[in-house]
Amino acid sequence: MPALLSLPTNIYTFNQQNTTAQVLLLQALPLEEKAVKQLLDFASVNVPNSLGHVCAARATPDVHPGAIAPVGSIVATTEDLVIPAAIGTDINCGMRLLTTGLSHDEVNEQKSSIIAQLKRVLLQDERNIPVTPQSFQTLFDEGIAAWIAALPQQGLWQHVNFKRLLAKINQISEQSLITTDSKYAPEAFFESRNIIRPASLGTVGSGNHFVELQIVDKILDRHLAYQMGLKKNAIVIMIHTGSRDVGFYIGNRWQDKAKALWPVNEKYPTSGLFGLADENAQNYLQAMGVAARYAWINRIVITELIRKELMAIFKHDNSQLIVDISHNIILPEHGMNIHRKGATPANNGEIVLIPGSMGDYSYVALGKGNPDWLWSCSHGAGRAERRQSMRSKKVASDKVDLPWQCITLKEERLREEAPAAYKPITPVIEAQENAGLIQPVVKLKPWITFKA
Repeated sequence: MPALLSLPTNIYTFNQQNTTAQVLLLQALPLEEKAVKQLLDFASVNVPNSLGHVCAARATPDVHPGAIAPVGSIVATTEDLVIPAAIGTDINCGMRLLTTGLSHDEVNEQKSSIIAQLKRVLLQDERNIPVTPQSFQTLFDEGIAAWIAALPQQGLWQHVNFKRLLAKINQISEQSLITTDSKYAPEAFFESRNIIRPASLGTVGSGNHFVELQIVDKILDRHLAYQMGLKKNAIVIMIHTGSRDVGFYIGNRWQDKAKALWPVNEKYPTSGLFGLADENAQNYLQAMGVAARYAWINRIVITELIRKELMAIFKHDNSQLIVDISHNIILPEHGMNIHRKGATPANNGEIVLIPGSMGDYSYVALGKGNPDWLWSCSHGAGRAERRQSMRSKKVASDKVDLPWQCITLKEERLREEAPAAYKPITPVIEAQENAGLIQPVVKLKPWITFKA
C-alpha cells in the first residue's frame, strides 16, 4: 500500500512518487490496495510536450478496483487533457428515476402481470423500436429534442406522450455540457434504409445494470420529497444502464488511438495509461458525446417501454421523470475536465441517485456542491466481492420468500449480483452526508429487480 500521509476524519490521503490522491471512507468500510494504486496511477497521467495535467484525484466510499480505473473515482484534469481509459467503454452509464403515480397496494395485486409484461420487453427482446438514419443524424448533430422530433410515428412511438417527453428533457442532467459530431458515430446508423432497429437500443445490459421497481420506504426530508413528487409507499422505477455497444465501439477505439498517438520518442507510461492532449482531447470529447447521447436515448426508450406495459395493465399513466444523471462520463466543469468513473455529479441542489444492491436500500439525495470532492458523490454502495468469487457461492434465489425479487434469464446473475457481493449502503451514505457531499431526501426499498 502506498504511504499514508494523514488521516483526517474519514479522509485518507495517499502519496506515491509525488502524486497524491484522497479517499473518503468510514473506518468500517474496506479499502483495497489495488483500488488505491489504480487511483494514484490516474493521478499521475500526463502527455509529453503538453501542458495538460491532472489537477486532483478523489475516490468515494464505494471505491473498488475496476478493470483499469477504480470504480468510485473522480479525476480532474486541465481542459487540454483527457484520459479515455478513465471512463472506459461503458460511456454515460447512468441512473434514471421516475414516479409511476401508483401505490404499492395498487401494484401488488398485479405483481404477476407486471413481472410477465416487463420480463417480455426488458429481457426477452419483444419490442418494436423503429428509428431512422435522419433521427440519428439529428441526435448526434443537434440533440435529444431534434431526435424526438424526427422519430417515425410507428411501433413504440405510437404509444408515447411526446408532449411529456419533450417537457422533461431538462430533467436529464448535464446534457448541455456535451458536444458531439455524427462523424464519430458507427456507420451502421446511417445506412440507406427507411427504418433501422439497433439491437442494443432499449436494452439494459449485463453486469450491475438493472431496472428496479422500488417502494418509497422513508421520507428523510418532507419538503424536498414533496417537491420531487415522492410519497411514502409509492412505487418508483430506477433504470441503470448506459451506451451499450456504441460506448464499447467508441471507448475501445479511442483508448487505442491514445496509445497510437503517443510520441514515438517517449517511453510508454509504466501504468499503461495514455492521455490525449489539445486538439485530440477535444476530438475525443465529441466522440464520447456520441455515446453519451445514445445512452440517454437508450434510457428514454426503456422508460417508454415500461410506461406502455404499465398503461396496458392499469389503464392510466401518471408517471413523471424525476432525474436522469450520468456516472461514467467526462464533463467540462469549473474550468477542468472532470472524469467520473462510477461517480455521480453532485452540484449544489442537484438531485443524485445512489442505489444499494438489489436486496438493500437506494437513496435519493441532493448534492451539496462540495469542491473538495470535485462536486461529486458515489454512484452506489460498491462491490465487496468480485463477480468471479461470487459464482461458486450459494445465495438466496428469487424463489425464496423475500421482500424483494430478482427476475433474470441467467441463474448465475443471482449469484454475481447477490446483496452479499456489495458493501452495505448505509455507511456509504453516512460518510458522504457527514463530509458534506450530499443531503439524503428519500430512502427506497427494492421490490422487483430485472437483470439481463
